[in-house]
Amino acid sequence: MSQGPSPPLAASHGTPREALMACYRAALAAVGGRAAVGRALRARPLNGPFALLAIGKAAAAMTAGVLDVQPDGLDRGLLITKHGHRDASCGHPRLQCLEAAHPVADASSLEAGEALLRFLEGLPPGLPLLALISGGASSLVEVLPPGGDAETLARLNRWLLGRPLAIDQVNRIRRTVSCIKGGRLAERLNGRRCRVLLISDVPGDDPAVIGSGLLVPGGGPLVPPNQLPRWLRPLVEAAPPLPPERAACFHGVEVVCVADNRQAREAAAAEARRLGIPVTVDPDLVQGEAERAAASLVQDFRAGPAGMRIHGGETTVRLPENPGRGGRAQHLALAVAIALDGGKPAWFLAAGTDGTDGPGEDAGALVDHETCARGRNAGLDPVDCLGRADAGRFLAASGDLLTTGPTGTNVMDLMLSLTMDHP
Repeated sequence: MSQGPSPPLAASHGTPREALMACYRAALAAVGGRAAVGRALRARPLNGPFALLAIGKAAAAMTAGVLDVQPDGLDRGLLITKHGHRDASCGHPRLQCLEAAHPVADASSLEAGEALLRFLEGLPPGLPLLALISGGASSLVEVLPPGGDAETLARLNRWLLGRPLAIDQVNRIRRTVSCIKGGRLAERLNGRRCRVLLISDVPGDDPAVIGSGLLVPGGGPLVPPNQLPRWLRPLVEAAPPLPPERAACFHGVEVVCVADNRQAREAAAAEARRLGIPVTVDPDLVQGEAERAAASLVQDFRAGPAGMRIHGGETTVRLPENPGRGGRAQHLALAVAIALDGGKPAWFLAAGTDGTDGPGEDAGALVDHETCARGRNAGLDPVDCLGRADAGRFLAASGDLLTTGPTGTNVMDLMLSLTMDHP
């Protein structure tokens, strides 16, 4: 933990909410897909013409970075992103652009998977491939073994989302039942050179976990069929084996991570220091069940000196049978607000760096010691809403939701807290 002195927050910093939002925006700018890919290609350009494959929630922004630096090198490309995440780069005449479903994959994800295979099969021999992979790729594109269909895929994803599983556990199951994940897509490269630029949305920045490892080996063993629902086992048995880690299909694949959560935390901290706010950056990622994480975070910033504390990571939520509105960041934020209720002034921001928290349009929330009072005045009980996984409804009533729209990146979540000394 890096820590500075703890003078009171000065008026020149603006309001606490403005300070937190300034640090959140600085973090997003530092790990934006356009800037990250642009930096990587300026440092080491591609030689000659190349094909482009971009998959993920940051696919359009990452593609814009390519077009900023090497527009003349683009021979052809395929871009697959989440519904509503297209931008101007998607109008490029040499790009085929598709939208698919996230976080629950559906028929559009299977259609994108078939388009992906056709794209690779149609590439001229020897044409190098630049692959841009970001979070969301696991849901956006899929090819299932024989017998799998859109209904099976949606059922699988709903089953995964209903359990408090970390992303590496989720993607391990996805690799088990896929024809392209776990490095299987690399077998379709036919020996061509491939540079993979990644934006990491997973702890440890493991390329085999990001997007379920479409083009890289590893990721650990597959899940034994007896550990999966009975209805899923036929797909497991029909899935092709993973290519060995030293298989020839990986020999021409180079992998570079261009943005991650650590960079986002460092940028948020730099902005806090620019504002004159003492800041502590936690090097460890926040993981595990959201309500337990909330208790730990509140204990941490109550025990420490005044100023800002910056965490990153991704929590989980065990959903009831009929969950309400919200996502893991909103659930975490409401749990923190309950712990702060009526106490000393404190502010807490929890938000996805991709601008999405759960199936809705909200990125997260920025709560404080009076959040629960505002929600109660609107007729809602914070504890009841938390228990129903309906944090979004409460936070909408308290006026604490954050909505950013697509951000062009995805490096897990940020959690920023702010406390101050009082005379």
